[in-house]
Amino acid sequence: MTIDRRSFLKSAAAITAATVVTGCAKSQQGDNQSTPLAAQGKSVMGLAVPAMDVVRVGFIGVGQRGSGHVKHLCHIEGVEIKAICDTDKLMLDKSVNYVIEKGLPKPTAYTGSDKAYLDMLARDDIDIVIISTPWKWHTPMSVETMESGKHAFVEVPAATTMEECWQLVNTAERTQKNCMMMENVNYGRDELMVLNMVRKGVFGELLHGEAAYIHDLRWQMKEIDRSTGSWRTYWHTKVNGNLYPTHGLGPVSQYMNINRGDRFDFVTSVSSPALGRAAYAEREFPAGHERRSLKFTAGDMNTSIIKTVKGRSIMVQHDTTSPRPYSRHNLIQGTNGTFAGFPNRIALEDVPPAIAKIYQQQYEAELAAWEKAGSQGRKPHMQNFHSWDQDMEKWRAEFDHPLWKRMGEEAVRNGGHGGMDFIMLWRMIYCLRNNEPLDQDVYDAAAWSSIFPQSMASVADRSNSKTIPDFTRGAWQTGKPLGIVS
Repeated sequence: MTIDRRSFLKSAAAITAATVVTGCAKSQQGDNQSTPLAAQGKSVMGLAVPAMDVVRVGFIGVGQRGSGHVKHLCHIEGVEIKAICDTDKLMLDKSVNYVIEKGLPKPTAYTGSDKAYLDMLARDDIDIVIISTPWKWHTPMSVETMESGKHAFVEVPAATTMEECWQLVNTAERTQKNCMMMENVNYGRDELMVLNMVRKGVFGELLHGEAAYIHDLRWQMKEIDRSTGSWRTYWHTKVNGNLYPTHGLGPVSQYMNINRGDRFDFVTSVSSPALGRAAYAEREFPAGHERRSLKFTAGDMNTSIIKTVKGRSIMVQHDTTSPRPYSRHNLIQGTNGTFAGFPNRIALEDVPPAIAKIYQQQYEAELAAWEKAGSQGRKPHMQNFHSWDQDMEKWRAEFDHPLWKRMGEEAVRNGGHGGMDFIMLWRMIYCLRNNEPLDQDVYDAAAWSSIFPQSMASVADRSNSKTIPDFTRGAWQTGKPLGIVS
């Protein structure tokens, strides 16, 4: 019997939606889902799909994030943008017109309802789908994309419940399709440099990491009818925990080979009072405004501690409410020293020879100047681990990642959070065109996203620890660590 593909996708959508509703109810009850579920297919660890001469792309969501992805892919070789879907016709038309203005074929536009994307998924001339929609759609759309025979690339977080994490894993294994969470921070220049340093053993054996998303986003509460604040504001009224863990956690996880030699074991989490957003609403909105009536439950600062199976610790923080400078922390500590971000600084005991030579030259110059001045003031001392070295240029000269050396200039020219967005997309396309595994897989998407619901379960349970499941079903023990691609 011939089954209409769109009818099948509609049925799949209904099943997924029902499962998500059930999952939300379970998550609110603190269901850990810590026991690995029965595998529905084979592992996708190291999945490399047949090389594509041209990667044919469809987009679901072209708002603030998706529109940027459209622009970047118009400047990457080997890409055809086939279709774009968005419920906001204004944003949809902008992205379609941008593609046309670049002299590329006009992509088909899909709009008109929340399920218009199902018509796009029914096509057979699309290889990958980039999903940049509100969080509640991430897992359902990713599942439906894989079920339709396409690879899913989804914005962060990939899932908001433990049940959704398992849905992503099970679907990827059953369909043998990629499901990559597009954690762009992994492709930042500093993060790539530190990954290179870690792989070269500069910090010794790794012990501890720190990660964060500290970003004052109270202004988004003024986005009422469209843009991120129109839906993200309400998450602060529904839950209490780390709402957005992956920007800081992704790079630290790659430093530590999470899911590729180590994995998360459990997490414990605490939240501060939720005061800042209510105070902001009272100050910024007139009496009777809907924003002033909201009851905010997400603590202004959430701090979670993850323990890995190998005994390492990771601190992850979330605060999008307090008036303070932006930070992702990005700290990695080993037996030989530490790198810390925001601002970037390094302290090492055993310094690499090229850096040690620079330290010696600096010391000799400062000592000569001190002696010439009559030995006035404090005598210069050789740089060591008792003080931070904040001059990054020499470290970049020695340890810049090969990918950044090759693509950095073009990435900065094309933009996107300092170039990291462009490099991420370029790397995705490169892997698909060259039969190489992606840098991030569905197990990363599930594990990193799981801190969202498990931190909430911990906060609700007097900060008792919550198990992080082994989404890889044991494959982490033999998974190949992410290499330094050239």
